[in-house]
Amino acid sequence: MNLKKNILPDKKSRWRTVAVFLIAVITGLGFFMAKEAEVVSYMSDNPLACVNCHVMTPVYNSWMHSSHREWANCNDCHVPHNNVFNKYYFKAKDGLFHASVFTLRAEPEVMFMREESEEVVQNNCIRCHVQQVTQTKYDGWIDDHAKNRTERKCWSCHQEVPHGTVHGISTIRNNIAPIPTDTDETVIPDWLEKQIADK
Repeated sequence: MNLKKNILPDKKSRWRTVAVFLIAVITGLGFFMAKEAEVVSYMSDNPLACVNCHVMTPVYNSWMHSSHREWANCNDCHVPHNNVFNKYYFKAKDGLFHASVFTLRAEPEVMFMREESEEVVQNNCIRCHVQQVTQTKYDGWIDDHAKNRTERKCWSCHQEVPHGTVHGISTIRNNIAPIPTDTDETVIPDWLEKQIADK
């Protein structure tokens, strides 16, 4: 009850109606923004959630044409897997950073991982490819084999995995989002729709 007294003015005050109205408006805007931003989709492992922000379309398209598409989704590489709480904490923290950069229109032409993300991706490379990284049979006759496999970043050699060589937002050909942004309107031209219906 004390919390209610701290938030809302006294019942006899004329500010109570204004306070209730403002709280309702802020709550309503919050729900509206959460729906429009498709916040719930970010809880899944579906790679299409990453394309909700159209800046990620070239990255998604390059992944779609890579060998990793068959084995790994975005979260398999870009989110920690040591426990479920850390996974969703990292997703929320990284997602809020991405959303703020995108909202402020401050995204760079070429995107690079931050240091914290690099560590997560490196750990996930090793997690999936542990047999290739820890082959002890090479230790006796290849200098610094174990050190070279674990201390340097995997992408220092595997530069094209999985997003290819072209990393600019506007440089990937046919950069079309995989899902229409307006699901109420069809993207099929009328003449083509008629031909499809006639068959």
